[in-house]
Amino acid sequence: MIDYTKTHVELDHKHDSPLLSCRCSRTKNVVFYGAEDYSVWRWDWGQDKKVTLPTDAWVRGIAISPDDQTVITGGFDGRLIWWPAHAEQPAATHTIEAHDGWARAVDISPDGKLVASVGNDHVVRIWDFATAKLVKELSGDESKEDAIAHRSHVYNVVFHPNGKSLVTGDLMGQLIEWDLESSAAKRVWTAETLSKYDKGFRAQIGGFRTLRFNADGSKLFASGITNVTNAFAGVGNPSIVEFNWADNKQLVEYLSKPQLQGVAWGMVLHPDGPIIGAHGGSGGSLMFWKPGEAESAHQLKLPQNARDLDLVHDHERLAVACSDGHLRVCLMNPKKA
Repeated sequence: MIDYTKTHVELDHKHDSPLLSCRCSRTKNVVFYGAEDYSVWRWDWGQDKKVTLPTDAWVRGIAISPDDQTVITGGFDGRLIWWPAHAEQPAATHTIEAHDGWARAVDISPDGKLVASVGNDHVVRIWDFATAKLVKELSGDESKEDAIAHRSHVYNVVFHPNGKSLVTGDLMGQLIEWDLESSAAKRVWTAETLSKYDKGFRAQIGGFRTLRFNADGSKLFASGITNVTNAFAGVGNPSIVEFNWADNKQLVEYLSKPQLQGVAWGMVLHPDGPIIGAHGGSGGSLMFWKPGEAESAHQLKLPQNARDLDLVHDHERLAVACSDGHLRVCLMNPKKA
């Protein structure tokens, strides 16, 4: 069992530019992280060795296949790129122009056969994992006022564990469930607290930095920013919202205590129960909640803003990508003597 109250930075890998994203190998002590130097990097911390995946774009979207053999990156240039995860010198196997504008997020279906991507063009696209060919587009009819469709930048996407549907979330706080067989939008609802229009700056702020299901698919969790008082400066509080999947009702909004300023950029659900968020804004923190309890049970201050978070395959560690160029591996157990 983990003891998250003893969480501490175990390893600190320094990169030479700010980090944007990170995802952990499913089987190895390896982290893939996106940086502002227009590359994704693979860092093996056992050997302290890193190699580059030259994406030529900032990358927020990283997905790893269920068999741990392929990494797919989604860049701000709109491209999706397939990479062999553990090749000595990775070379792209497929490169596609996926979106007009940023490709903000990518996910791979539980059976490893489909890839879903979203971005600034309001369209959800489904690709064949093996061939990178377009399978279908999910967009709805934006011209019809009552149609279910995204009308703003789509920030995130996640497949349901049953593999039959997926959920997408946009800047306006709108969530849509799509049926993969019929390509139809099944339902739509809004995370009211995770998006706001600032009348003073005439700007919408919000969007889903993370979308994750629990293991059995009965709950959906979304992270972002709430209580925004200044959209220009991003002044608000990190938040994670839990929805009941059966009826899409909001169950809990998880907030930091003491209150932090910034965004919940990353979030994971630990198999032992804790909900863990990574915060960036006025500094960085890891936040830990007991399921169902709105106030954080523990917070760990980080040296700088956290921009993404993932759970290491051993479930004892967290990988945190930070804006100061550090990839920090945090151990959720007491320090060893």
